Amino acid sequence: MKPKVIVAIVLGALFFIILLQNIQVASLKLLFWEISMSRIILFPLLMLAGFIIGFFVGRK
Repeated sequence: MKPKVIVAIVLGALFFIILLQNIQVASLKLLFWEISMSRIILFPLLMLAGFIIGFFVGRK
């Protein structure tokens, strides 16, 4: 297997373990809004937002 594949599998497994440990509800306060949702949903949403922002900022 290629090193990139091994790193991707390890990072994916670590991310999955972290998600399973964070099932409780978290409150997110943003300006005037307060959103309560499970951390297992919040973390992937924040990661997706980070990837999208990084993609657009990284483009030249």
